[in-house]
Amino acid sequence: MASLRESGWEYLITHFSEFQLATIGTFIMHESVFFLSGLVSIFFERAGLFSKYKIQKKLNTPEAEGRCILHLILYHVGVNFPVIMFSYPAFKYMGLKSSLPLPPWTAVVSQIIFYFILEDFVFYWGHRLLHTKWLYKHIHSVHHEYATPFGLTSEYAHPAEILFLGFATIIGPALTGPHLSTLWLWVILRVLETVEAHCGYHFPWSPSNFVPLYGGADFHDYHHRVLYTKSGNYSSTFIYMDWLFGTDKGYRRLKALEEQEGKQS
Repeated sequence: MASLRESGWEYLITHFSEFQLATIGTFIMHESVFFLSGLVSIFFERAGLFSKYKIQKKLNTPEAEGRCILHLILYHVGVNFPVIMFSYPAFKYMGLKSSLPLPPWTAVVSQIIFYFILEDFVFYWGHRLLHTKWLYKHIHSVHHEYATPFGLTSEYAHPAEILFLGFATIIGPALTGPHLSTLWLWVILRVLETVEAHCGYHFPWSPSNFVPLYGGADFHDYHHRVLYTKSGNYSSTFIYMDWLFGTDKGYRRLKALEEQEGKQS
């Protein structure tokens, strides 16, 4: 007897072509996960919920949030969707498949772990490069317009940056030619990770409190609120790359100072 997961997947591949699922389906899935998760931090700000967990006390104006949403819609439709459409042949060539049976969970988990590690490595160096003077001024400064980030700002960036750092997200799946269901799971987890890193809140249940070497919102928020030449914390998911190359020294000094002040109070 087919599992619920297999039955659901069988319905999809029976009613839609692989091209439709890999392009339109991927885009709809990404947009749904991104906006549903990204709007949560705006709701928290507007409703004044969980304010004691907010990393920065400054609030973004509704106008600034609205401008971000409008730009995101334009960028996603004008940049992300065409990229998804045109990249399908390349993924297909590399072995992307959508047929049954679905891959075993051991294969899915191992691929997802590989994607996270590879993405973090590639993203770190690309992000550091974007913080050089010319690239920051002409490209990456768009992403840093919001010194107080909220979930949706995670994908608010110059179109060139979307393509440049987006490469870090797709290189893993492109190399391994995964099952489409694995690709979807990777996109969902990557979106949730970057939205959480930009949400502006450090909760007791934040992943960084439980997952070793995970950066999270507190780690990345520091990157947004200091000068670009001194920001550091360039990694997307983990903290070890910044530790290895000494680009988290400012952040670690700040945390040590906060810990010392906490003991004295």
